[in-house]
Amino acid sequence: MMATKLFARGFASSAVAHKKVAVLGAAGGIGQPLSLLLKQKTGLVSHLSLFDIVNTPGVAADLSHINTPVKVTGHKGNDQLDAALEGCDVVVIPAGVPRKRGMTRDDLFNINAGIVLKKAGVYNEKHLFGVTTLDVVRASTFVGQTKDVDPTGVHVHVVGGHSGPTIVPLLSQTGIEFTQEQREALTNRIQYGGDEVVKAKDGTGSATLSMAAAGARFAESLLKALHGQEGIVEPTFVQSPVLAAEGVEFFSTNVELGTDGVKKIHPIGATSEYEKELLSKCVPELKKNIEKGYAFVRSA
Repeated sequence: MMATKLFARGFASSAVAHKKVAVLGAAGGIGQPLSLLLKQKTGLVSHLSLFDIVNTPGVAADLSHINTPVKVTGHKGNDQLDAALEGCDVVVIPAGVPRKRGMTRDDLFNINAGIVLKKAGVYNEKHLFGVTTLDVVRASTFVGQTKDVDPTGVHVHVVGGHSGPTIVPLLSQTGIEFTQEQREALTNRIQYGGDEVVKAKDGTGSATLSMAAAGARFAESLLKALHGQEGIVEPTFVQSPVLAAEGVEFFSTNVELGTDGVKKIHPIGATSEYEKELLSKCVPELKKNIEKGYAFVRSA
């Protein structure tokens, strides 16, 4: 998968019927299919504002020919970033470079963090989301394949972070029976599913289409919540009290979304002994990831 994270940031209330959505990195491997999916959210999006450092006008022109009423504008280069963001309700950031064969997500941190992290002084913990939805999408898919059931009806609560051992699928909460062999195989595949795609693409790229679908799913859920729809819950990496006592400031669990972004952060819930062991391995790795992020911002 792409080493970059996707972030959505909610700003407005549900007073406006439709929302303006910006995609930063819209000309990239994730950005283009993500923008295509958002162009089709006609009941939620009124204006799709596309930004990238190259090729954005062409992507915008192409998408604008699709027969939905969603307005599309293209903005290219840093001097047009302000115009792209003006009046936006949600900003989705798939900008970054893809992971190549032999690279870990950690290898790409300094490159991609420089794209998405800024000391702007406007941080609001309710408005910033790390989109870990791809882990959930993969978990549903892999469980569906293992049990030969429709994956759209499989819901797996995936907690933690978004890198290897920090990804913890809580299979015990699905209500589905697994052998220990199945649990271990599924957990490993969910944690390192991105490697399958990198290998299948011969090291020339990573997950783009599945990441775009996952990003669009989260953006759609956020837009529904901003419109005032109740009961919208998605797993997402946010500033969280769930493991704050253990020194983990950011954590992904199910989060109820509302008109001001984060409405309620759900706890981890009941876990098996196997999952407790996975969480014990997750915590130190996640702490290191978070500290690396803070160190980057301090030095930026």
